[in-house]
Amino acid sequence: MIDLSTFHDLAKADIGAFSPKPTSIEGDQVEAVRSLFQSPDGSVDIGIWECTPGRFTADRSASSEICHIISGRVEVSRADGEARELGPGDLLVLPQGWKGEWSIRETTRKLYMIQSAG
Repeated sequence: MIDLSTFHDLAKADIGAFSPKPTSIEGDQVEAVRSLFQSPDGSVDIGIWECTPGRFTADRSASSEICHIISGRVEVSRADGEARELGPGDLLVLPQGWKGEWSIRETTRKLYMIQSAG
């Protein structure tokens, strides 16, 4: 039998302890993450992530990511400088090979799905 997993009120769900953001380049950013589902082969991870204001680099060379912003405001920019502003309810798709920066304007929480290349 295959489980039917459900998760409620992701805006308030406990996601655990915050720790320093390793790829932060501006601000004293901290982040927390809680994985909600991983595929048996490990190629798909779905979870909740939250980060405090500042700026960090991101690299999706080996994976793609879908992000649904639950709360907060961000600006995401590609390596060539093209940028998008996002807020609650917005969806962002980062295809495999994408590189750029996130500027967190206010503490942001997102639901993510990362699919590893393979």
